[in-house]
Amino acid sequence: MIFALPLYDDNPITRRPLVTYGLIGLCIGAFFWELGQSEDYVAYAYGMVPAELFGLPARVPIRNVVAPWATILTSMFLHSGWLHIGGNMLFLWIFGNNVEDVLGRFRYLFLYLFSGGAAALAQAFSNYSSSAPMIGASGAIAGVLGAYLILYPKANVHCFVWIVIFFRILNVPAWLMLTFWFALQVISGLASGEAGDGVAVWAHAGGFVTGVVLIVLLRPPGIGLLQPPRSPSFANAPPSALAGRRTFHQGSVPSAGEAWGRPRGPWG
Repeated sequence: MIFALPLYDDNPITRRPLVTYGLIGLCIGAFFWELGQSEDYVAYAYGMVPAELFGLPARVPIRNVVAPWATILTSMFLHSGWLHIGGNMLFLWIFGNNVEDVLGRFRYLFLYLFSGGAAALAQAFSNYSSSAPMIGASGAIAGVLGAYLILYPKANVHCFVWIVIFFRILNVPAWLMLTFWFALQVISGLASGEAGDGVAVWAHAGGFVTGVVLIVLLRPPGIGLLQPPRSPSFANAPPSALAGRRTFHQGSVPSAGEAWGRPRGPWG
């Protein structure tokens, strides 16, 4: 058995990632609300059901509470269990703050939401007549991962690796970890046709590609792609070098999925 989990990266930031904090807070708040609801109600009332999205007959126990198109947004803030939200929020924490630092808050929020929407549509088109609801922030976070890959492919990511009975912390280049993750999504999607083990792999792949494209289009003037990793001294640079940004050094730390009880997925 091999298990790997990213813990943090070595890429310092120059301003507090308020949007990333806010997104994590919204997802956690929504999850605690979910704990007081039935699993069917949350998944079918606010999850994205492809058949309903495209106006096709759907075999569902509960109809969407909001308009079908609006479930593309509501589904991004819902999760199917503790492992699901824990894995997603960990990836958003590690990689989101660096992307927000580069793009600024509004462009970063646009990238996140647009990637999530594109991810939901990618999953829906993979089986447009499906009545299985999709929930999860993985597609939007996958867009953040794609953006991070294009910005900082050589950044070091510290990963906890467990092989059978041995474990250790390894430094893995971001390009290796993220390209392997993306390849795994595509292979799983091709092998299963729709989703693997209840995981919305096409949402992950669609969000990732969208993030790659958007970071090229949205990056501010003068911001290069494929940058070398920032050194810790970057966070302590003189104010003139940071153009007035508040400076501090903070490490930044996609997706485990676990359905409640019986798997009903796909979970993003």
